Amino acid sequence: MSVTLSKLSLRNARRQARDYLVYFVTIVMAAALLYAFNGLIFSEEIQTLSENMAQLPMMIVMSSIVIVCIFGWLVSYAAKFMLSRRSRELGIYILSGLEQKRVARLFFLENLAVGGCAMIIGLLAGNLLFQALRAVVLALFGQDYHFRFDFSLQAASLTFGYFALIYLMALLKCRRQICKMKIYDLIYMDRQNEGAVFKTSRRRQHMFTVSVLFGVLGTLLLIFGNLSVGMVGFLCIIFFLYGFFLTFASGIPAFFDKHPAKKYQGNSLVVFRNLTAKLGTMGMVMATISLVFTATLITEGTGLVFRNIFTGRAAQDGCFDLYIGSADADGVSDRYLDYIEQNIPVRQSLLYYIYQSGHTQLIEDLNNEDFYHFGFQQDPVIRFSDYAALRAVAGYETATLEPGQYLIHCMSYLKKQFEDYQKPVAVADTTLFPGGVYTESLLQQFGTGNGHSYLLVVPDETADRLSIHHQAYAASTSRPVSEAETLHLRHLREEHNKLSQKSGDFDSIHTKSYEQAYAASMTAVTVFPLYFMALALTMTAATILTIQQLSESSRYKQQFCLLQKLGMDRFEMERTLRTQFLIYYTMPAVPPVLIGAPYILHLANATEPGLMIGTSSPLAIAGIALGMFFLIYILYILLAYNSLKRNVLPDCE
Repeated sequence: MSVTLSKLSLRNARRQARDYLVYFVTIVMAAALLYAFNGLIFSEEIQTLSENMAQLPMMIVMSSIVIVCIFGWLVSYAAKFMLSRRSRELGIYILSGLEQKRVARLFFLENLAVGGCAMIIGLLAGNLLFQALRAVVLALFGQDYHFRFDFSLQAASLTFGYFALIYLMALLKCRRQICKMKIYDLIYMDRQNEGAVFKTSRRRQHMFTVSVLFGVLGTLLLIFGNLSVGMVGFLCIIFFLYGFFLTFASGIPAFFDKHPAKKYQGNSLVVFRNLTAKLGTMGMVMATISLVFTATLITEGTGLVFRNIFTGRAAQDGCFDLYIGSADADGVSDRYLDYIEQNIPVRQSLLYYIYQSGHTQLIEDLNNEDFYHFGFQQDPVIRFSDYAALRAVAGYETATLEPGQYLIHCMSYLKKQFEDYQKPVAVADTTLFPGGVYTESLLQQFGTGNGHSYLLVVPDETADRLSIHHQAYAASTSRPVSEAETLHLRHLREEHNKLSQKSGDFDSIHTKSYEQAYAASMTAVTVFPLYFMALALTMTAATILTIQQLSESSRYKQQFCLLQKLGMDRFEMERTLRTQFLIYYTMPAVPPVLIGAPYILHLANATEPGLMIGTSSPLAIAGIALGMFFLIYILYILLAYNSLKRNVLPDCE
């Protein structure tokens, strides 16, 4: 009997994998994703790229816990759904004489076989995916990539542990359910649907209106509130989604009762009858999926914003191979200069001053919410000769300054304001006129940088009569300054502060290589886990939608065969199926777009000025986030539509 049971389990497992191909592929991808990211944890090559990469294992483990819960929900839902679809078959097994424990074991083994096959294939695919992740990480650090097959037993073991946890918890729950259910309940389990939560039309209309108001309120609180207010907004959004989907399905018949003429226009009756029946049985599921999609868009948008913040800051702060700015009265410490002379091969260097103009003309004339002058009570000034040498150190083209003129070097977001500014400026009793605007990165984000957002460039003899704000040192080097050398310079700063009995970091120390490595590390540590979760969320929700849709193939086939006999041609049937299909997949995606897009735009606009410009602008980030989401979603839609069309619209003669 045990041999027969094993054969039956294997046969059903093969059939299950074939009938629910989308689910099987998603589980394979889940195993591949888990293995690939676990591979980053145990890769010594990745860990040695930067000291900041030490945080990566913890972040991946934390995100993996969330993802295990996400995929656990998928497996649990799919197992319960398959149980309901095969409940009659399992009930017949019991009526035929099999014990309920054996039937439960049969269902357990066949699902475990599907999960085991998916995990094995996923581990093989995961190794390729790990190579792709490895290539991306190395590219972030400017390292060369060379392919090599490197199977990690540690990553595979951790992935196996995750999968065992996911499957055992889901399948043991189903096994207990089968053992406890009565035969009658098991046989008719597939006929159980969600009950109507709001039975009267008035309650339904009130609930629909209230849920929409909560959705608007929740979105506003999520966007404009702090963390605690944002949490309240998120709860409002949850209320909105569940209220919306629980009332929408029952509201369609009420709409057609009030507008009977619309019921018979085109194929509206067929489309909305099927849609109402589907939503009426899975309103809670559709609301949950829509909530997952909302979380996906917010996660993707947040990841993109973080990525652009890191790269933007690296470009601003790493424009020099080596930079030290000191507000100390004695200027840049000899400790730094001695260490640099002994350990770092300097090709070109400059020790110079940043002055104060003695007035606040530019601050007052151009001040607005996006205009920053932190650390400067007066307009910051630099000598033209120092500015020209500084541009040479940074590798920029030569600038020119005519007699009697001044130049403005500012961050790119201020370029238009300064180009339109044509007023003369009085500096040290000398009146100067506009001579041009330059916007290359010049480390203008700090009080000991080259101005804060902008810098006034004046003739040398004019600047020499001004008071000094701070001294700075910039250098280009024959090789990148190593991370260890950068950290040693910062250690010297700490020692200098202790000897001077100062609190805080008065000296800013930046190197191009360290800033780029830091941006790469923070991208890997924060953005990778966010994308990891976003991909898992999208795959899970899209798979559940697809399973639900494909499970109705036989019913749709009977329906369309009947419609064909009533005179509907194949073109009309395809259009009807396509319309119904698009509405079904569009509905759970619309609320997330209406909530997620404004949130992403606000988050991108909330960063410091000068970072989110060009291809990193808020609109571009929102567009990329939506594009990434719909790219994966559309793949699932096309796969499901082609499968459904092939099965539902055969020749019915």
